[in-house]
This record gives sequence, C-alpha cells and structure tokens, in this order.
Amino acid sequence: MAPLHSSSMSACSSPLLKDVIGDLDRHSYVALLTKLIGESEYVQNNPPKYKPKENRVARHVLDVLLPLSTTPNNGGGGGPLVVQHITNPKYPERGNVIAEYPGTGDGAVSFVGMHMDVVPVVNPKDWKFNPFSLSVDGDRLQGRGTTDCLGHVALVTELMKRLGETKPKLKNSIYAVFICNEENGEVTGIGVDMLAKEGYLDALKAGPLYWIDVADKQPCIGSGGMITWDLKAIGKQFHSGLPNKAINAMELNMEALKVIQTRFYSDVPPLPEEKKYKYATPSTMKPTQWTYPGGSVNQIPGECTISGDVRLTAFYSPTDIVKKLQAYVDDINANIEDLDTRGPVSKYVLPDEGLKGSVEITFDEEIIGGIACNLDSRGYQVLYEATKEVIGYVEPYADTGTLPLVRDLQDEGFDVQLTGYGINDVYHADNEYCLFSDMKQGFEVFVSIISKLEEDK
Repeated sequence: MAPLHSSSMSACSSPLLKDVIGDLDRHSYVALLTKLIGESEYVQNNPPKYKPKENRVARHVLDVLLPLSTTPNNGGGGGPLVVQHITNPKYPERGNVIAEYPGTGDGAVSFVGMHMDVVPVVNPKDWKFNPFSLSVDGDRLQGRGTTDCLGHVALVTELMKRLGETKPKLKNSIYAVFICNEENGEVTGIGVDMLAKEGYLDALKAGPLYWIDVADKQPCIGSGGMITWDLKAIGKQFHSGLPNKAINAMELNMEALKVIQTRFYSDVPPLPEEKKYKYATPSTMKPTQWTYPGGSVNQIPGECTISGDVRLTAFYSPTDIVKKLQAYVDDINANIEDLDTRGPVSKYVLPDEGLKGSVEITFDEEIIGGIACNLDSRGYQVLYEATKEVIGYVEPYADTGTLPLVRDLQDEGFDVQLTGYGINDVYHADNEYCLFSDMKQGFEVFVSIISKLEEDK
C-alpha cells in the first residue's frame, strides 16, 4: 500500500552516503554468517529440551563491532560506535547487543529485532545439507537461521561495521538492537521486553524503528497476535475391552475442541480492515500438539492434553479472546452431558460412580498483540520509497506471524515498521536458506533509508 503523502525528497538515496558506505561485501558477510550458523545448534530455543545460549552468537557480533567502538576496556578501538552487551544476571549466557553510530542531532533511525536464537531442527536427517553449518551454493546460503534470523544479524552487523569504518557525518544516530529469546516465550524478561522496560530503547523514539525479522524484501504492514493454550481433558482410565466403564479423555478432548473452534470462528470472523492490510489469513485457532501420560494400547486414557495457539489479526484484542475461550470451556463443563459422543457406549458421565469428565484450559504467560503499522508515518513512507528504488516494486503484505513487543512499542509511541530479506517459504522449515543477492539489496535499502531521513529538515 502506497503512503498517502508523497515525499518532497529526492527519489534516490544520497550518492555521497551510498558511495561512502558502499555495497554489502560478500566475503565479509559470508565469513560472519559462517560463524553464526556454526552456533545455530546451540541457540535452538524450545525449553526444556533446547535452552539457547545466545551469547555464542553475540560474541561474534561483538568481535566485529567492538574494535570500532568507544569501549577500550572491552576491546574497543576508540570509536565511533557505542556498543553495549546487556544480559539479565539470572541468564548469563543469554544476552542482547545494542550498537549506536552517534549522529550530530537529536534524530534516530533504528534497526531492531534481529534475534540470535533459532527454532529447533526436528530431524537433521530430513535436511539436504547440514543445518548447523553454512553451505554455499552460488547465491544460496544454506543452514538453520539463514532466513530467521541469523542472516539478518549478520546483515545489520555489516551495516554498523561499515558505518564505523567509513564514519560518515550524519544528523541522525543509527541504532542496531540484536536480541535474545525471540522464538519462545516460556522465559520472559531477558530480551527486547527487558530492554524496553529498563529504558534501553527510549532514544529510539526519535525516529522510525525498523523491525528486521520478516521476509521477501517487502514491507510487512501487519503482524499477528498470539495466545498459546493447553486444553486438558480429565476422564476415567479403564480397560479398552470395557469402554462402558471408562470416560475416554481423548474423545472428550476432541469433541470439546470441536465446540471451542466452532464458537471461536463464529465469534472471531474476518474483518474489512484485514483486506485493507492484505492479511494472508484471518484469525485462527488450531491444535498443534497432543500429549498424554502414557499407557498400553489396551488402556483407555483418563487424561490427555491438546495444545495449540490462536493467531489474531491486529484488530482483535488477545485479552478479550482469552475471556471468550474460558467462557466456552465453562459452558462445556456445565453441560458435559450434551457434548457429542463417539459410538454407543462413549460417554462423559458415569452416574453410578458419581463421576463426570471435564476439560480445563490454561494459557501461557506471554500473550502478544498484533500490529497494524502506521501507513501515514514518515517511517513507512521512507521504507516504501527505498524498497521501490532498490527492489523495483512495492507489494506490502500482512500475516499472522507474531513478533514480540512490536505492538507494545507502537502503543508507547514508537513508529514501528516491519521488513526483512529472508525467504518466507522456508521460515521455520527444513532446508532453510537465504539469498546473498536479497541480503545485498536489503543493505542497499537500509542505506537508502538512512540517506532519505538525513534529507529531512
């Protein structure tokens, strides 16, 4: 979607700034990305099985930026970058990095959201190449994290490195914020949420904030809210040859979930605003995991849990949806006899034993709201123009992928805009890769954004 107000600035980025900073250096980028992907096995994030150590990635970022920083006690070389490594003391192996290239004025341009954790590799044998080692196939750079999001970590590190090396005179300060703990919300208070709460991001309000963790080289103008839930069914375990004496927790849970989903889609329909923002899907609720305590195949389970998530477009309140889901479950328990059964002896009540089956729903602590970006802001206008200039076309989109804290940042007054240069088709998928040519264009877009905002009075 085009910005409503056309720019009075030049359609091209400043030749001086572009010439000074130059293009993304392939050799330097690939060398750094090789180190980062080599750490990907150790930054998989899905506790308790996978507990990432993002400082393994952060140390490579610091190795590049500290020699160009003003922190001599930590390997700095006298400037001009200001580099901070910020870690919650409770999680000493999980840190964040903030790098600043100081400008002469009060303005700011920030690149945020490049996270140093990755989603787990379920089975490395299903990959066509080693997921934990960068492999290069022409333009393709392959490995876990190349698209999401270590490729962006390397990209923005290279940008800050070039600023530090070339030292262009800028009015606006340029910030890069590399974060931990994006891929899983079980642990809180250590990543971008901590940085915002403790004031590390306050200076970024002086200009647009570009969240660099999406794909396909286009502005993402809307993201999704997320609620993760566990639906537990409690019945009565018994021998499968005597199903009349059991309350089958699996059947109970499946039927309960069917009711909950049906009511959800009735109460949370597609909205006209979603079409304006080009959302790929409306809001959804679906199961993704199934667990039970275990037993033999001839035992009807007395307990099981279905887990899943709700993904919401930015126009629904997650807290309101939580209340609706709880109300659905309360209604099911109050009318358990009316729930559909499966077969002539399937039941959820055993009157002779005074037993009733039940379901209970719980929600993870982290409930995230979606964002609809401000399409009238200067930040979006510049992103639109820079994308058209470098990529050749602009096709904004929205989806219900979830980004932590972006809605909170927007509510606090930040001009949050979303973009990225990975491959959408391999997000969280096997055989993940990115293209160097895409990252090179991303580098050009960043330089163009900086240049255009420098032209503002």
